[in-house]
Parts: sequence; C-alpha cells; structure tokens
Amino acid sequence: MNLRYTDPDVLVIGDTPVARGEEKTLRLHISKHFDDTEFSMAVRVIRGPLPGPVLFVSGAVHGDEIIGPEIIRRVLAAKQFRLLSGTLLAIPIVNIFGYNAGLRYLPDRRDLNRSFPGSKSGSLAAQVAHTFLQEIIKKSHFGIDLHSGSQHRYNLPQIRARLDDPETEELAMAFGAPVVLNARLRDGSIRAEADTLDIKIMLFEGGEALRFDEQAIRIGKSGVLRIMEHIGMIPRLPPSLPVNTYRAKSSYWVRAPQSGALRAMRSIGARVSVNSRLGVVTDVFGDFCQQVTSRTEGLIIGENRIPLINRGDALFHIATFEDSDTIRTLYQEFTDYPELVLE
Repeated sequence: MNLRYTDPDVLVIGDTPVARGEEKTLRLHISKHFDDTEFSMAVRVIRGPLPGPVLFVSGAVHGDEIIGPEIIRRVLAAKQFRLLSGTLLAIPIVNIFGYNAGLRYLPDRRDLNRSFPGSKSGSLAAQVAHTFLQEIIKKSHFGIDLHSGSQHRYNLPQIRARLDDPETEELAMAFGAPVVLNARLRDGSIRAEADTLDIKIMLFEGGEALRFDEQAIRIGKSGVLRIMEHIGMIPRLPPSLPVNTYRAKSSYWVRAPQSGALRAMRSIGARVSVNSRLGVVTDVFGDFCQQVTSRTEGLIIGENRIPLINRGDALFHIATFEDSDTIRTLYQEFTDYPELVLE
C-alpha cells in the first residue's frame, strides 16, 4: 500500500468521529432559508476495517444535474463494500438549493463550481464551497465529481481531467468511459482547488440536465467501481467485456453562425470530417439557410438539443484525436458499452 494514501484511524467529518469499520450518514450544516428551513449537506461515510485511500464521490454540484445522485445510489448498493479498504465519502447532492428547485445555480445566482475555495462568511455559494472544501476535499486523496450536460445539452459519457499529470491520466483511463478529454483547469472549480492540494480529481460528464440516461448512469457506476479497484479500495471486480477508452487531444464547440432555427443533421457519437455538414440554420420565413460545418475531423461528444438558437450559441462539441482510425473505432464501439456485472 502507498502510505501516502492511507486514511487515519479515526476520521472526523464535521464534528463527528468515524472509526474504522463504521458507516454513518452525517449532515453538514450550510445555512437557513428565509422561512427558517434548515439546509444541510448529507454525507454517507463508509469506512473499511483495513486502512486505505479516502475517495469522495460527489453529485449535483449543479442542482439540475440529477444523474450524479443516481450513480451514487447504485454504487452504494454494490456488495464489494463488505470488503472495503479505506474510506468512501459519498455526497449525492452538493448543491441542495439548486437540486430542490431543479436549477443549475444557487439562490444567489452563482455557479458553485466557480466559487472555490469559498469563504465561511461570503456569499451562499462561497459558504457551500468552503464547507465542501474543508470537510470533504481536504480530507480525501482522490475525488470523482459527477456531472451531466447543462440545460438542453447532451454529453457523450466522458472523463475530463488534467492529463499532463501521469497519475491523474492513469486514473482517468482506468475509469473506462468512452472518451477521456484533456481539460484545462478553470478558476474557482473543484478540480482547480484540489489540484493546488495535490488531490487527484476526475470530472465525469454524461447525459443531460433533469433527465436520467441509462447508458451514462451505467458507465458512471462502473467507472466509480473501477477506480475503487484501481486504487486498492475493493477486491478485483468480476470479469466484464473489455472497454476501450480513447484519449482526445483537444475539443472545440461549433457555434451558431446566425440566429434562427437549427435543423441538426448529425447527432451525438457521429464521426465528422473537415467541413462535414452538421446542420442548417433558417429564419422563420425560410429567406435564408446557412450551413453549420465542422472545422476538423473528430467525434461529436456534446450537442445542443433545443433548435431555437441565437448567433454564437454552442451547438456541437467535437473531440479531436491523433488519427482517423481512432475516431472510426470509437464511433463503432461507444453505443454498445457493456454494463459492469456485479454478482
């Protein structure tokens, strides 16, 4: 075991000590609503009898991204936890305010994932960020933050991580998502803050806001368990069909050249070449019809699913790869992604 990644004999979350072999559900106080409703962040702490890493898995940092809580629910049902080494911190709903309202942001209209490191006496978003940083991130060695596309956008299941760090890249590839994207760190994000503390974080994207997507949920659940196996928290998983993960060197959004109505001609998972026709934009009278095309060869890993658009709106997210064979192979494989079998 790498002693760098070993949990303490007693782990204190909030004011509650949790010893090895214990499982507790804690509530971290955040704030009170103006109607005196108490808001707290629920955390399930599962500690194995043997020492090992501390991994947090978080969902609903954006309140309308409900796939994360469902992935965590399914992970917690896995029988492998009976032989757990180390500690799992499961936080299904980080942005409890947005989750209850079905909204991405908090009541102060701030993006929680741009509010780190936060402040104990700052805005509501800053307070949530501060609590999550102090009680969860700083007490972990690894983290998986579960997301989906924002409203009206659908994402092909993918991992976004800092791939210039060899250990993070190894973890990202072990997750088993169809695509691993080298994503820059954004100021104020969980990944950026964790990076300053040398805590290895991966961000999973899959599906869309306010919807369950079975493929994304299965890939997310299997990926979390694969990471737990990879870092030595659970025994070797039952054999499953091999999964090929492809490393995208970069990505870009194709944006609307004109306001109007989009008629899409390509969809998620489609392979595109230089100047492939992705769709057309027309006005309500049909007086103009403008083509939307790709700039490079690649694979569509995200798409806007509302046809009424303004000039500059993001329409298609395209990942680029090192060679054409990679794109061709990935296109054939990702729709048949197998579910990890748990017995």
